[in-house]
Amino acid sequence: MISTMNTAPVYQITVEAAAQPVRALHAGLVLAESARTLVMFETGLPSYHYFPRADVVQGVLQPSVRRTFCPFKGTASYWHLALPDGLIENAAFSYETPFPEVAAVAGHIAFLDDALDQPLSLAAENVAVSGPLVDWLLRDAWMCRTPEELTEQFGQKMVDSGIPLWRLSVGIRTLHPQLASRNYRWLRGGGDVKEMGMPQGMLLQPAYLNSPVRHVSEGLGGVRQRLDLAGETEFRFPVMDDLRAQGGTDYVAMPLPFSDGQFNTLTLTSDHPQGFSTADLGAVFQCVFGLSRFYETMTLRQNTRTLLTTYLGQRSGTRVLNGETQRGAGEEIRAAILYCDLRNSTQLAAALPRDAYLDLLNNYFETVSEPILSRWGEVLKFIGDAVLAIFPVEGDDRAKACGLARDAAVEIVARLAQTDNPTLRCAIGVHVGEVTFGNVGAPERLDFTVIGSAANLAARLSDQCKVLDQSLLFSGAVQQALPTGMIALGQHSLHNIPEATEIYTTAA
Repeated sequence: MISTMNTAPVYQITVEAAAQPVRALHAGLVLAESARTLVMFETGLPSYHYFPRADVVQGVLQPSVRRTFCPFKGTASYWHLALPDGLIENAAFSYETPFPEVAAVAGHIAFLDDALDQPLSLAAENVAVSGPLVDWLLRDAWMCRTPEELTEQFGQKMVDSGIPLWRLSVGIRTLHPQLASRNYRWLRGGGDVKEMGMPQGMLLQPAYLNSPVRHVSEGLGGVRQRLDLAGETEFRFPVMDDLRAQGGTDYVAMPLPFSDGQFNTLTLTSDHPQGFSTADLGAVFQCVFGLSRFYETMTLRQNTRTLLTTYLGQRSGTRVLNGETQRGAGEEIRAAILYCDLRNSTQLAAALPRDAYLDLLNNYFETVSEPILSRWGEVLKFIGDAVLAIFPVEGDDRAKACGLARDAAVEIVARLAQTDNPTLRCAIGVHVGEVTFGNVGAPERLDFTVIGSAANLAARLSDQCKVLDQSLLFSGAVQQALPTGMIALGQHSLHNIPEATEIYTTAA
């Protein structure tokens, strides 16, 4: 099924007899000589001579375990050359069970040019293959703002151009603390593109290891399998059984190469009785390298946002991404500041093995962070075993920010008390006041944080918890914003705070 909408050349593969006898030489040694070689011509790629197996010198070929996969030709098996001057690994290849379009080369041997005295491959013809997909890629694809939008438009454009596509899936490795990759799936007539994340650790699970995506991501080329064939087939991946049960007839996985050498994956499934034609897949293949650059650009920006928000927090990461990167850039804000320190951390670090202490610390940080983040607070940093967080004051509503900070602090204390580890105790100080929110540090190493006397007071209140044997202390400024439910503990002198501070706690 060749489906084009203009007169541009289509992607094609042909096999022809060589015009004259051909000899393959290495260091003057004849490897193969034949008047029956075949030449495979493939649009845009070099053309190789394929020697009948009988015309290759006996004993030269040694089987290799390497395999690569092509959605146009099938699985390539590789051969080492066992020569007097040594072994040349993976220097020849063959298609033992090629697809019908190139069935004539079955079992023939082709030599890679690097192993020969003189190259035998023919340079690729400079054929300008165009069509509706390439036109869309050059003219319109750049306007897509998200991977979901790009996937949806590409899938729909394939259908509009006559390619019998039913399902399109794009899998891209990502930098994310919880996800190993993101997958974007489009179904013909199925509505919006669905984004799914593969959790970290899934790359070691059978679902991934026994999948065509693994073959592609390891740089072994593309995979193709007719899903409606009876009997034994080369590939028996579980995903293919699932797609067959849903009516799929033809499955193709192609690499989406990124500029850093990473191979991501584009998969196509047809439900047409005849599946995809070479021209259909060729039209897609002509777009793959340009398409991968759009996905790479979007992924880089997505990874940047993820890493910035992961390491700096939602507000801080967004500010840096939006250009607030100069030292000293920032603003004066009012915020409720929460400083939470782990009690007895020195003793715990000394008593526990390293890995056990790291697990305890991570569990502690997670327990502390969730009540803050769920109330739109910003976890600015982890300082050793302490957490610094803010709840910015919106307008003049100090009570709301203080209330969120108080509720988060109360929940933190309660959650730590419910853990199986009785040694997990905290010391939380909460204050509200003016702070500088922005970039500080050395020119080459900046930190986006809050500084000022208000932040210092919150930390000193945390220290005072240990003196008064309390888990949670508030400043008088917080009590003024939240006058009910507070218990006065009197005035106390705090380290590096000039004046005595009125301190409160809560009965909750």
